[in-house]
Amino acid sequence: MIIEYERGNEKVFLIKRIIEVRFDKDIYESLSKRYSKEEIIQFCDNKKVLHHTTKRNLIYIHDIPLLGHAAFGLIDRGTNLIQVRPITGCNLNCIFCSVDEGKRSRTKANDFIVDPDYLIEEFRKIAEFKGKGVEAHIDGQGEPFLYSYLTELIEGLDSVREVDVISIQTNGTLITRSFVDAVEGKLDRINLSLSTLNEEKAKKIYGVRYPLRKVVDIAEYIVNSKIDLLIVPIWLPGINDEDIREIIEFALDIGAGKKWPPLGIQKYIPYKGGRKLKNVMSFREFYGKLRELEKEYGVKLVLSPKDFGIEKRRIPQEIRKGEIYTAKIVANGRNFGERIAVVKDRVVTVLTDKKVGKLVRFKIVRAKDGIFLGEEV
Repeated sequence: MIIEYERGNEKVFLIKRIIEVRFDKDIYESLSKRYSKEEIIQFCDNKKVLHHTTKRNLIYIHDIPLLGHAAFGLIDRGTNLIQVRPITGCNLNCIFCSVDEGKRSRTKANDFIVDPDYLIEEFRKIAEFKGKGVEAHIDGQGEPFLYSYLTELIEGLDSVREVDVISIQTNGTLITRSFVDAVEGKLDRINLSLSTLNEEKAKKIYGVRYPLRKVVDIAEYIVNSKIDLLIVPIWLPGINDEDIREIIEFALDIGAGKKWPPLGIQKYIPYKGGRKLKNVMSFREFYGKLRELEKEYGVKLVLSPKDFGIEKRRIPQEIRKGEIYTAKIVANGRNFGERIAVVKDRVVTVLTDKKVGKLVRFKIVRAKDGIFLGEEV
């Protein structure tokens, strides 16, 4: 579906509700005398392609490797769970965001969207290597429900014979009943990030006018479907301490957790490059409080990978920390001052100001969990 409109001196096309293609109005009118709008959108180089929600440059990924980057593609952390990241960008501006996502981000230069057929094809190769019992976990640096091809992605992942579980992480604001109906029997679990049941507090936590009633309603709808619901609040000390009990009671009241635990309470951790809060609990204090709540409510809250059937399975990792490579820059990176290069069928984020198409020599400074970072030398 393509929506077209004009804004100032620009002709704008909105594709699949997320890809925004902009042309200078005079250039578009000149081209339209000879070409169709579809031809102009596809072949004209004189255009801007933006993420409709964030208004950042949007890079369409369809031919570079999908392993190696933290923001898009596929992430292998050495287990039978494969993270599937089809899109970046978020409709919220959470005060605790670990990657500084949302419209108010000060660090993000570009967004990414991955071609669904390519994503499924590359996922299938990794799943075949790992064998039966794979979990495909759709998440991302942002909100996966912004991905316009989400239903097709889930159907494609469901067709992979090694996949036993398909799960997705979401803030819940964009889920519809029709989506739940469409993927019932294919999507196994929704991990819902819900950190308060107080509307005023929700505005503060999520940084926007948060549709709390809608999220609560869809949570209740999910538990009455074949899809399991895991509610995953972030415990923010000094902000939502009293809300945690309410969320536990809500999850138990509606019947979350038919197959897996109903709750996955997460500790707020201040990450480098993320948004920082003043109060931070120690891990000892956090787990101590969870164990007290476990006794009070009779529900398991201290979770481990075993609770979700996660086991170690790693694909070969041929890039090592300290190694030096020279490679061509194939795309701009996620943050300012970052570029993307390809080494040994993996993408590497390189800290450099060189332009796309240029060669860059760099040293690998991070090679952990299948994510690679290099610094120009």
